Amino acid sequence: MDKPEITLSSRPRIIVVGAGFGGLSAVHALRHAVADVILVDKQNYHLFQPLLYQVATAGLSPADIAQPIRSMLRDQKNTQVLMGEVDRVDLAGRLISIRGQGGVAYDCLIIATGARHSYFGKDQWAHYAPGIKTLDDAIRVRSDVLLAFERAETEHDPAKRRALLSFLIIGGGPTGVEMAGAIAELARHSIARDFRSITPHCAKVILLEAGPRLLPAMPESLSTKARHALEELGVDVRLGTAVTGLARGMATIGSERIDAETIVWAAGVRGSPAGDWLNVPVDKAGRVKVSHDLSVPGYPNVFVPGDTALIQNCDGSPVPGVAAAAKQEGAYVGRLMARRLAGEQTIEPFRYVDQGNLATIGRSNAVADFGRIRLAGFLAWLLWCVAHVYFLIGFRNRLSVALNWAWLYLTYQRGARLITGQDDADMEPFRKAA
Repeated sequence: MDKPEITLSSRPRIIVVGAGFGGLSAVHALRHAVADVILVDKQNYHLFQPLLYQVATAGLSPADIAQPIRSMLRDQKNTQVLMGEVDRVDLAGRLISIRGQGGVAYDCLIIATGARHSYFGKDQWAHYAPGIKTLDDAIRVRSDVLLAFERAETEHDPAKRRALLSFLIIGGGPTGVEMAGAIAELARHSIARDFRSITPHCAKVILLEAGPRLLPAMPESLSTKARHALEELGVDVRLGTAVTGLARGMATIGSERIDAETIVWAAGVRGSPAGDWLNVPVDKAGRVKVSHDLSVPGYPNVFVPGDTALIQNCDGSPVPGVAAAAKQEGAYVGRLMARRLAGEQTIEPFRYVDQGNLATIGRSNAVADFGRIRLAGFLAWLLWCVAHVYFLIGFRNRLSVALNWAWLYLTYQRGARLITGQDDADMEPFRKAA
């Protein structure tokens, strides 16, 4: 470990790694703490991940769901922001290592680095079926989807054209369901009007789920309604169907081959490398096993909230890896530290409060589970819209998203249909045509 570039002041130093929902909630809870708070992230913005799929389907632009971290925390005087990528943690020496910047010492450490894609041991599939966890992921998928339509417009081979207009989504959780519905609507209403040889029924969207039903975290009645809503949009929903192989432009399901130029992975997640940094026990998904106060066993000054941690409710069930849970966990850790700095030693264990589950299925349709209250259809969709606009950071973001959704609802027009980030191989068919 390099010699620290930043040394401890007379006040306790709390380092927060990760500016996602958990990390930012922790920092916000520490705003009045008598401590020096340092927030470290490899990006300079906070990302509202629940709406990434809308960037991937040209409904929103990247700036609509991202906010610069420094502007969010400019009024929090006890907090400093560092842009950098953490690659190592020295628990004994109480140091973190930031790649290319040396080490930074801490008194307390919060690691809220979220989750990454899980291909269940088939990491080579990532090249053929990208997931959507970052803005770069979403922009790449958006370009792939739009480029498929552009290539299909001039493709004369029927088999190649069918493959270009086939979109395969793997995974029937919220991301998979929302992606499938959004692509189906994009093809049926927004895209087809602007092309001459593509009709609303040319595109085929296939949603694969290895389990017996969609949205397994929701009641079966809502899962069934979600499936019917997708099928009404023209999505081919296949349950109990696991992918056995992936290659460029194709997937295999047992002996069946599906030709699809655009494949999106939404089937699983795993914890960030935090478990490797800390060298502590993790579960099969790479999540750190934490104590009832979200601290790492044996290290009461190191905390892991959010998707990186395996956290159990009082009944022994795992806390779900959703944004609402990460925010609650981050806020809990921040309050816990602030109270300890104020001299309080007795802290209640973390308790997750389930605020319900929401998933949208295209225009004017969604499902919502609030325990005893279950909704489907237009009212659930309105609640979904209000909830997501409310939790967006920044007035500009909220206004922009609300106006974009209103415009999309009235006109079916998606304003972010830009093809960017393509390499030479992607553009070669157009050069040949020219």
